[in-house]
Amino acid sequence: MTVSPGAPPTTGMVWVPGGTFGMGSELAGYPEEGPVRSVSVDGFWMDACQVTVAEFRTFVLETGYATVASRPLDAAAYPGLDPKQLVPGSLVFQKTRGPVDLPSVLKRPTLPWWNYVAGAEWRRPEGPGSHIGNRGEHPVVHVAWEDVCAYATWAGKSIPTEAEWEFAARGGIDGAIYTWGDDPNPGGQVMANTWQGEFPWENLLQDGYERTSPVASFPPNGYGLFDMAGNVWEWTSDYYAPTHGTSEAEEHPCCTPLNPRVQSPDSSYDPADTRSARISRRVIKGGSHLCAPNYCLRYRPAARQPQMEESSMSHIGFRCIVRPGDVAN
Repeated sequence: MTVSPGAPPTTGMVWVPGGTFGMGSELAGYPEEGPVRSVSVDGFWMDACQVTVAEFRTFVLETGYATVASRPLDAAAYPGLDPKQLVPGSLVFQKTRGPVDLPSVLKRPTLPWWNYVAGAEWRRPEGPGSHIGNRGEHPVVHVAWEDVCAYATWAGKSIPTEAEWEFAARGGIDGAIYTWGDDPNPGGQVMANTWQGEFPWENLLQDGYERTSPVASFPPNGYGLFDMAGNVWEWTSDYYAPTHGTSEAEEHPCCTPLNPRVQSPDSSYDPADTRSARISRRVIKGGSHLCAPNYCLRYRPAARQPQMEESSMSHIGFRCIVRPGDVAN
């Protein structure tokens, strides 16, 4: 455990003391979470909340930055596609009209609840006609890897590694299923913005929110961090490998795994094939408001899944960290 070296570098950050913990899980039935292994991280400051729409708006106003979702698609990257279809946009979740056969649907190349919506981006989360007027304190979404890196650089911060993120999410409770303990609803209390009901058609809204919620709407974990479960998935800096038992991790068993030797992107990448680490996919953590026990029980600290760097979606956001060695004297 590392003692805080002083005041946080910016407001809204909390100190995560660092230490050694059991990273991963072998309990939830998701093979990509195992094997559990001992990992150590140094202390760091972390944003108490996910980066909000208001904070991202300030960044855009000061820099003129245009997100990946707001830029026209490169025709060279999509040979044979009608030029009329090369329009900016992003993936937006839409409920199905009724129950679906999840086992069979998940075998298909596309999922019926995700739609590429022209014009969808961080300022128009559901596409044309939607807006962020009353969502200033909601987490920003539709941000691709390039976007979160640009924001972090502007803010003088970094994106956490997977191990740093998971250690922080556990809040000092090593080995617990959730960020708050082992009971999904202690005392009947809803602890995170997730999906209650049968995904992808029936959301019972027991948490009070159909989509994202304002940050800090639910109790913090033991380190004072909000929404480390649910609301939106969060980017980490690690390249994705299908298990923790990759050669990179095994060579550095007591250090933060960075998977640094990823090869160049593979343009023929199949999103359904998670056997290779040759493509540019990063680990995202924490689950989102779309996670439901009948489909995706991933609002847990050990949960992880790959996300292609150039893709943005309506349920993915981020938060930043500052390591003591990165603070200017």
